[in-house]
Amino acid sequence: MLVKKVVLNSRPGANNRPVPANFLLEETNLALDLQEEEVLVRTLYLSVDPYMRCRMNEDTGAEYLTPWQLCRCADGGGVGVVESSRHGTFCQGDVVTSFNWPWQSHAAVAGSLLHKVDPSLVDGHLSYFLGAVGMTGLTALLGMREKGHVTKGANQTLVVSGAAGACGSIAGQMKEGGHVILCGQISQYNKDVPYPPPLSRETQENLARGKILRERFMVLDYMNKAEAAMAELGRLVTSGQVKVLETVENGIENMGVAFCSMMEGGNLGKQIIKISD
Repeated sequence: MLVKKVVLNSRPGANNRPVPANFLLEETNLALDLQEEEVLVRTLYLSVDPYMRCRMNEDTGAEYLTPWQLCRCADGGGVGVVESSRHGTFCQGDVVTSFNWPWQSHAAVAGSLLHKVDPSLVDGHLSYFLGAVGMTGLTALLGMREKGHVTKGANQTLVVSGAAGACGSIAGQMKEGGHVILCGQISQYNKDVPYPPPLSRETQENLARGKILRERFMVLDYMNKAEAAMAELGRLVTSGQVKVLETVENGIENMGVAFCSMMEGGNLGKQIIKISD
């Protein structure tokens, strides 16, 4: 089978912005003779996310992220449909998702990397499994629940910063005794600094003076709560209580364009690439 895939063509360099030319579209033959426990999937939607900028470097700066390899297929969040299977959990027609989905139009994937999902959970909007009812939604829900310390009916000020690196400006909007939840800093990902980026002395003094706690949150630490949270997110979305915003780019050939646009703030809501129907 002839398939299209997107490989990492070059690294932008630790202090440079990525460009679409860092990625390259290739065609390759995919053998259909699956190995034991493998699943052949057809890709429906792929996701591009800020953390991927770190994977473009030889050193990601984070112990939980592996770098993409030059001339090798990139991967990330994806959703698709099973076309054939040698894994006992999956059957033809199943809708599946993975955090390690190859950027390919079709792929043979180890069944252990896939998770079966119910389309009715998102009322048939399968791209939502990459956003509001996926890792993005889990990060938002569990982040607020586990670290936000938001109390219903209390007189609290909640600030969600789109410019994730602006800790000082967030701190300046909070009352004494508040706290900052650090989860992603897209404005810093093109800079050669450790994660989380160090604070200036002035910012550190402001935090100390205001008795403001600064702590990190990573959704991967709470995956034991993911299944229940996904079901809750599905109910919130299908009932209309949570509004879903997406920016959709068509075609696997536009993966690099979509990624670079997302890094520059060109998307409204989740950036999605539609690969097939």
